[in-house]
Amino acid sequence: MHKPGVENVPYSGVDPMEDSEEPLESQQLDLGEKEVESFSRLKQASQFWTRMDEITRLLGSIERTRTESVSTQSTGSKLALLHRLHQLMTCVEDLNPKNELHEKVVKTLDYAFLVCGKRANKPKKDSFRLHMVTWNVATADPPDDVTTLLHLNSPKSPDLYVIGLQEVYSGPLRFVSDAVFDDPWSYLFMSLLAPQKYIKVSSIRMQGLLLLFFSKLEHVPFIRDVQATYTRTGLFGYWGNKGGVSIRLSFYGHTLCFLNCHLAAHMNYASERVDEFEYIMDTQSFDCKRAPTIVDHRLVFWFGDLNFRIQEHGMHFVRTCIDKQNYSLLWSKDQLIMMKQKEQVLQEFEEGPLDFQPTYKFDRNSDNYDTRLYNTWFGFNAKKRKPAWTDRILWRLRPKALPPDEENENKVGLDAKKLKQLEEDMEYPLKIRQDMYTSIMEYSISDHKPVIGIFTLELRKMYETPLVRLRAEGDWSADIDAMVVYSPLQPFPSSTWDWIGLYKVGFSSVSDYITYTWVKDDEVAFNEEVIQVVTHVSVYVSKEEIPVQGGDCVLCYYCNALKCIIGISEPFQVQASKVAIEEGMLPERINGLDKAVSGDDF
Repeated sequence: MHKPGVENVPYSGVDPMEDSEEPLESQQLDLGEKEVESFSRLKQASQFWTRMDEITRLLGSIERTRTESVSTQSTGSKLALLHRLHQLMTCVEDLNPKNELHEKVVKTLDYAFLVCGKRANKPKKDSFRLHMVTWNVATADPPDDVTTLLHLNSPKSPDLYVIGLQEVYSGPLRFVSDAVFDDPWSYLFMSLLAPQKYIKVSSIRMQGLLLLFFSKLEHVPFIRDVQATYTRTGLFGYWGNKGGVSIRLSFYGHTLCFLNCHLAAHMNYASERVDEFEYIMDTQSFDCKRAPTIVDHRLVFWFGDLNFRIQEHGMHFVRTCIDKQNYSLLWSKDQLIMMKQKEQVLQEFEEGPLDFQPTYKFDRNSDNYDTRLYNTWFGFNAKKRKPAWTDRILWRLRPKALPPDEENENKVGLDAKKLKQLEEDMEYPLKIRQDMYTSIMEYSISDHKPVIGIFTLELRKMYETPLVRLRAEGDWSADIDAMVVYSPLQPFPSSTWDWIGLYKVGFSSVSDYITYTWVKDDEVAFNEEVIQVVTHVSVYVSKEEIPVQGGDCVLCYYCNALKCIIGISEPFQVQASKVAIEEGMLPERINGLDKAVSGDDF
């Protein structure tokens, strides 16, 4: 049987439309019946009073006396807005429908109605916790315990883990073995997180760069369009010791991209680091219409060993500031902060305050900054390395598209892509807050200390229904062939390369299945009138593939086109084989697949 492939390829801003004042109906105005009738069509726009500023400007050419008693300071109140709307209604009556001004007013009002109408019926928002790690491990093997690194004892468990490592050991023999089996770092994280009901959704490795994405099992069917790619920047782009690896995906419909980088080293190469970052951003692309490039994603995280240093300050001053925890005195000479002031590509990225010790360079197996002397050419000794915040986590929330009336006057309006982004931003808002940004000083296997960033993502889900529902039909055991019944709930790009995997409860990754069966794509059909469950498709699993000793299992539907699991069954019990029990089959005679189900190891 051919094995199916699994490719490894602070709230920012304040919502200006948030309800904060008394409802419109409580406002008492002395309006006539005709005015009340006309006004009822406009009162939805009361939440979007800033749009009325633009309408007032557009109507400035109409010769009509207006009351000027409302001060500039009161324009934000609803009472002032209602007064201006009353004036607007009388002005609209004099507009010529053939006039260009009439069309602009209509477009602006339509936009206000769109915003207010959607907000009036807005569904609830959900919050998700994201735990990020970046660590240059300097070719070291994993430590025995990474509980602190992952905050496994925290009362607030993350929904997502994103772990980016640099300088993972990639010697020839190790690199070949890692291509076949999970590398020691991936294995460590999977073995710790799987019992906590996290699975590895995706990963990518480029020599020493490793990026891992984990999710709680409950979110997995809503993580779609998973893709991964890499860019080399070492040796003029031919060597992967430096560069960037990324994973992009859709999380409840919101496009996210995680970019783990290891950039050029040394003090004098700040500009080269920016050039490498720009090159990575420009060259990485994805087979996704909504977000074909990194900057097209709603939310981008850029992190890793970015190698920016603290310049100009001397060693004594830097270490004195660190000893006294006066970190802010060093910020003005941090190269990344300095480059952000003049490099446009960096200015849209945000970063929390560097209120922790610089994470480089330490003597290994200690908390002491660099004390060794380095031999250079001809036997001369080099200076000790100055401490620096080389390891960073930044993020970029895609700028909101401007409404049509705020576009450049030389443009007709928004193109289709920007208009879709505008509607998405309004209907499905996404906010981010950084809850923690710090280094973990207890780990000393490397000359770098790991950095963690914990974030809260507040978003409105674009969908809450999985693409496929599936279940185990009847009793399952190794004595008879078993049946899986699945139903497509929504259209998706299915194919005969899709498969359904049988997994042990607590499985660690997509490829950690016991067995699988191919789906029957030609039997999947949708009723043209109702896009609900319209068919039940049955496939069979051979009894030869079912574990003899049984155990608690789940079924997962893997979509080859979306590169992800799009449906998970409820847990069910696979019964122990009665035939095996009667024949006295001993556990040591059971094959390796059954041991994986019966044991605690993965």
